[in-house]
Amino acid sequence: MGFTVDTSTGADKQELYAGLVRQLGGLLAGERDPWANTANTAALLYALLPNLNWAGFYFLRGGELVVGPFQGMPACVRIAMGRGVCGTAAAERRSLVVPDVHAFADHITCDTASESELVVPISSGGRLIGVIDLDSPLPARFDEVDAAGLGQVAAMIAAGCDWQLAGIDTF
Repeated sequence: MGFTVDTSTGADKQELYAGLVRQLGGLLAGERDPWANTANTAALLYALLPNLNWAGFYFLRGGELVVGPFQGMPACVRIAMGRGVCGTAAAERRSLVVPDVHAFADHITCDTASESELVVPISSGGRLIGVIDLDSPLPARFDEVDAAGLGQVAAMIAAGCDWQLAGIDTF
């Protein structure tokens, strides 16, 4: 099966995310493996969303977030719950739009080129699985439209995977 990323949109962000969600639905159809689905999702996000330098996942394992499939520069491997943007979003179970990572008191620098960040928790059955993390080399790259669009992606990933196959914790 071949897959072509459709980037032929001169559309606004909401239309961009609607197209991304359609393409993600095609990628997830008939596949329940969390690693396969999150690897393809990271690649799709990185290919479709402009001005990213990192797109990927962190999963709850052993009480901390551990890097999962991603696209971009090598990443921090482990992040404590409540630390940095990812750990804070996970602990508080809420999306975080950070226009200036240097102004975020507990930011963890993995890639010095990152200027802004968006992190959205992934939950299934009321239990936290992990987070989706996007970084950009542009300040203020992300807004509430991005948070809502990535929230749809998180919901699709949560519902589209058999998490018992992944060996991750939930809380």
